[in-house]
Amino acid sequence: MGEVVYDLREVRRARYAVAAVFAVHGAVTGSFATRVPWIQDHAGLSAGQLGLALAFTAFGASCSMPLAGRISHRFGSRTALRGLMTLWTLALVLPSLAPNMYTLCLAMFTYGATAGMADVAMNALGVEVEQRLDKSIMSGLHGMWSAGALVGSAAGTLAAHLGSDARLHFALAAVCLTTFAVLACHWVLDLKPAEDEEPPPRFALPPRSALLIGAVGFCAVFAEGASLDWSAVYLRDQLGTSAGLAAASTTGFMMTMAIARIAGDAVVNRFGAVRTVRAGGVFAALGGLLIVVSGHPAVAISGFALLGLGIAVVVPLCFAAAGRSGPNPSQAIAGVATITYTSGLIAPSVLGGIAQATSLVVSFGLVTVLACGLVAFANVLRAGDRDRPKVTAPGGDPAAQRARS
Repeated sequence: MGEVVYDLREVRRARYAVAAVFAVHGAVTGSFATRVPWIQDHAGLSAGQLGLALAFTAFGASCSMPLAGRISHRFGSRTALRGLMTLWTLALVLPSLAPNMYTLCLAMFTYGATAGMADVAMNALGVEVEQRLDKSIMSGLHGMWSAGALVGSAAGTLAAHLGSDARLHFALAAVCLTTFAVLACHWVLDLKPAEDEEPPPRFALPPRSALLIGAVGFCAVFAEGASLDWSAVYLRDQLGTSAGLAAASTTGFMMTMAIARIAGDAVVNRFGAVRTVRAGGVFAALGGLLIVVSGHPAVAISGFALLGLGIAVVVPLCFAAAGRSGPNPSQAIAGVATITYTSGLIAPSVLGGIAQATSLVVSFGLVTVLACGLVAFANVLRAGDRDRPKVTAPGGDPAAQRARS
């Protein structure tokens, strides 16, 4: 990228703009999740057919993520993010229009592809803003994603309660979220490549640094996917609780994750990425241990809450470290994102297979082992040590050297 100096006020404004983009991205996901039963009924699908169609979301994301860097190189970061977010928000409508499994698979592939490219582009810009502010913001940005998802799911729950047609719901949501995303993108950093800079390849294997960082993210996302899909089942089947109390375990897990992400930047700024992830790994492993040995619902719910607290900031810090681990941030972030998406896709089925062969206790024993991996391999996130400030103080001299952007 070319050499650019940004005023501190511009960088701060860009931070809030990127945070808004993260919230919109989460709101699309939350909106869709609440209407999956409607989509299943509309397309006339069995549970197995629906599962196959939903798998195309991760498949589309994994295929498209490497393209995000080339698109940003071609059009510049601001225009690329505006275009990709527009495609993503409008793609929300597609699943509601699918009349059968085949068209739903195609819709979900498109939905996942646009989601993945927008995800990479917004994380890459988040890393750029973080470098210029010289303080951690990625955890807070992902906290805004969680907040957006909660708002989207609340609106979707209301729409479902009122019995509204998902096609109308998604169309209205797409118009509102597209407008908000386009407006927010106006204030993000507009980074353009130098004239002699070679464009990134359309498709490329992730660099080795991204593989190592992605492995840490894999452990966290595996635990996240396992907890979201199996925590309620664990309490119901393993501990014999009511459906309402079982659902409380999932709620506790999600709440501690959201709170930890919003508050996580202060911890990272104080202690650094490596020590934060190691401490998080200790909390997550302790939570997993409580789940495995629990004989009482309160102990298991506490375990899931600790697990959510421990893994909350890991993925944001993985993206931050990937963005600073080499000369091509978008390619590294795409590599980490692909690994984490894959982890989230396979975690529920892997735990289900282990539970079928043994028990859910053994399944969450594996989650506990992976949580210990966060402690053992947190050192690979040392790339998350931030560069010095790269902004110009308002009305004064440059606060640092010219920024490489």
